[in-house]
Amino acid sequence: MSGLRQRVDEARLAFLFLTRVPVGRLEEPLPSLAAARWAFPFAGLIVGGVGWAVFALAGKTGLQGLLQGLLAYGAMVLVSGALHHDGLADLADGLGGGRDKEHCLEIMADPRIGSFGVIALILAIAIGVGGIAEAGAVFGLGFLAIAVASRVAMAVVLVALPSARGEGLGRDAAGTGGGDMLPGAILAAVLLVLLGAPGLMAGLAMAGVGALVAWRAHRRLGGQTGDVAGAVQVSSEAAGWVALAALS
Repeated sequence: MSGLRQRVDEARLAFLFLTRVPVGRLEEPLPSLAAARWAFPFAGLIVGGVGWAVFALAGKTGLQGLLQGLLAYGAMVLVSGALHHDGLADLADGLGGGRDKEHCLEIMADPRIGSFGVIALILAIAIGVGGIAEAGAVFGLGFLAIAVASRVAMAVVLVALPSARGEGLGRDAAGTGGGDMLPGAILAAVLLVLLGAPGLMAGLAMAGVGALVAWRAHRRLGGQTGDVAGAVQVSSEAAGWVALAALS
């Protein structure tokens, strides 16, 4: 029972960290973010489910196209607390304006947003909304598949890359070995396969874009941070919707 309780607390921590879903108060001793990493993709089920529900409800009221996609995307951002979008903006500012690793990390730690961050957010949101508007009605299950798979990508980065900082969320969630990600990876694979060939293409697009962002971060920063993980989630999510839209 203690093992089951530990897993439940890890899942609650993941939901508390990655969503705004109330999970109650966690009691000491708290699990580490690294221990809760396996549940990150399952938090995506909540986020994607909310997006799918809002998209369907908006369609029932007669709304279509970009407005329908915007409402669904906005709902998912609200449920996630815009945590990952904040990471994307910080990483864009750091990589765009930093001279070296230390300067990049200094910029990323600044709570203010710069021009690179604004542009990155505009592009990511526009691409995501457009992709949902084009593909959502055809690939409704894509909300779940993309939300889960993009959080698998985020967890992979936390495992595959060393922490670029001596502190922070990226360091707390980092860790060697990827066996804990197997349940989430299986779930993502099943959801993508259920979408057929478009789902497989979306998975490849997400993996490619996520790997590109991670490679760039590793080259400039020497590893990952919480901002890098968030940027991987948002960028791979956008890539997944573009792939589904192209095949819808």
